[in-house]
Formats: sequence, structure tokens, C-alpha cells
Amino acid sequence: MTLKAFPAFACIEFGSVPAGIFAADALLKRSPISMIRSGTIGAGRYLILVAGTTASVEEAHEEALYHGGLQVEDSVFLPDIHPALHQAILGNTRRMGEGPIWVLETPTVACNLQATERALKGVAVELLEFRAGDPRMNGRGLSILQGDLYDLEAAQEMALAMLETRGIPVQHRILTSPHESLLAQLANSTRFDQSPPVQLEGESAS
Repeated sequence: MTLKAFPAFACIEFGSVPAGIFAADALLKRSPISMIRSGTIGAGRYLILVAGTTASVEEAHEEALYHGGLQVEDSVFLPDIHPALHQAILGNTRRMGEGPIWVLETPTVACNLQATERALKGVAVELLEFRAGDPRMNGRGLSILQGDLYDLEAAQEMALAMLETRGIPVQHRILTSPHESLLAQLANSTRFDQSPPVQLEGESAS
């Protein structure tokens, strides 16, 4: 089983850069967290991600919400984060395997974290990629999961049910039998600028 350097994570998004920076300063002065990552994520939004013990992260989360006020766009507190999500947030993701995949895109990073963790804790599926804070995506969250079709459909149902209770619109698709060349592309990155061409045996002009 994967060990976790940080048992708890919190994610807070702001609709204002000044409000986000102010909240980051406040939580750092208030709580002995172990890690912070923060910055702009496009569309004038500011993202803070903190990690550490459950108590310290909960205190930091509450402090950020208090100082962010009406500028808080979304947030989530994960007191016992799933190991796979923990690794993905820190930049360590699994290699692409075989079989169906589910692609989930959400309007915020925080709700994607919440939905992805719900899926991972509910069903035996693998997290292949988690993207947070990419300015090219205007702050949207993206995750890709893989597993047996039955398990993947169950994971989708659990995650979407949770998002529906919050009234959050999402974009998602299950690919039941993805082409091997597409899997090769996704294994590298979902970013176009980091995705090398894959040579196929299709038609070409002679």
C-alpha cells in the first residue's frame, strides 16, 4: 500500500487574486501545515492547495474560508485522502494500462478532487491522471480513471451523484474500448504541447 507523506489535503479557489493571496498569508500565520502550493489558474482565479496533518489542514481550510469570504469559488477538505489521489496531486501518476477509461472535467479543481476521491474510495479503479490549476483550462479540473467497465460505471455513478447534490454541471465520457494509439497519447499527457505525434498505418499522399 502506498504511504502518504500528508494524510490530509485542502483545496480552496478564489474568484479574486488579492483575496487568494490574503487568505494564503492568513492561513500560513494561523496553522502549522506541512505544504502549500498556490497561484493563479486562469480566468482571474487563485488556487491554494495545502497538506499536512488532519488537524492543521482543517484549521488552515477554515481560516482560508473565513478570510476569502464571498470570493471563495469552491473548496474541499479531504481529512484522509486516498493514496492514489495523494500521489497524483504531487505529480506521480500511474502508467496507462488497458481497458475502458472515464474522463471527468469539472468547472473547479476542488469539486474534481471531491468527485475523484469518492470514485476511488467506492470502487477498485485506477487514477491515471489528475490535472489541477492549468491556466490553459481556465481553472477547470480534469481526471482520468481506468478499470473494468462495470467498476468504472459504478465509479462514475458515485462521483456524479455527489456532484449532482451540489448542483455542479460536468462534462464526462466513458470510452469502453479506447484505441491503443489514443491510450499511448494519453499515457504521455492530455496537454497538446506535451503530446508527441503517433505514427499510424493510415492513408497518406504518395
